[in-house]
Amino acid sequence: YKSLTKTKYKIITTMMTPPLRMLFSKPNVANRLSLGGCLSTTLERASNNLISPTSSIISQSPLLQQQYRYKSLTKTKRRQRDKMAERERRVAAGLPAKPRPPKYIPKDLPVINAMTRLDRDDESVSFDVASAVEMKEKITTQNEQEDTLRFGFDGLVMSDRVRKLLDLQNGSQKEVVSSQKRRGMELFQLREGDTGSSAVQAVALTTRIQQLQTHMASHKKDNSTKRGLDALYVRRRKVLDYMERKDFESYRKVVKSLGLAR
Repeated sequence: YKSLTKTKYKIITTMMTPPLRMLFSKPNVANRLSLGGCLSTTLERASNNLISPTSSIISQSPLLQQQYRYKSLTKTKRRQRDKMAERERRVAAGLPAKPRPPKYIPKDLPVINAMTRLDRDDESVSFDVASAVEMKEKITTQNEQEDTLRFGFDGLVMSDRVRKLLDLQNGSQKEVVSSQKRRGMELFQLREGDTGSSAVQAVALTTRIQQLQTHMASHKKDNSTKRGLDALYVRRRKVLDYMERKDFESYRKVVKSLGLAR
């Protein structure tokens, strides 16, 4: 054991597995296993041939051989190795090397029933004209009705003096805004009494936003109102995004009628 040089001992210990290296590093164990110089002779022979003393043990056990082979691989290298093996398996089966995305569309797939840009522009203009005519008819029908009275007294028979007393011109600003909001919602209602459709919600939010914008014009340091105004902007944007995905025609009508920048 003492006849080995430092270089030979270093080569042998680096070629050993960690358990054997720990075993031979203890002097008392090395002295017991030496048996009169047998161990030193074996180690010298292994160092001269540059063969690990544990090579025969590893070659006899396939499991130890596999563990010794992939012992130095990191997690990233193992993941890359598995990925390359999967790609080779797919190529051997006649499939693409990488799996396609869920909604993959090949580049060479022909587009059927495609419209040119001019056709789309013409269709958009015709739709805007039809929407404008429909909106004008609704506004004309709404103006032909009786004037809106306070406290919901519309449609009742009353004298002129009482009607003048209940006229909306004598109401507060809150009543005026509420009346404007109700008349705007009636233009986009899908049925009588509709207050929950997306178009009606967008109109109601826009009316409230305009009211708060008027308030902020004269009270610029009202930070709490500004925070509520920003929240209303977000709510209206979410409603319009939903309409753009689900009902694009109603979305275009609302955006054009309210003059929103989208």
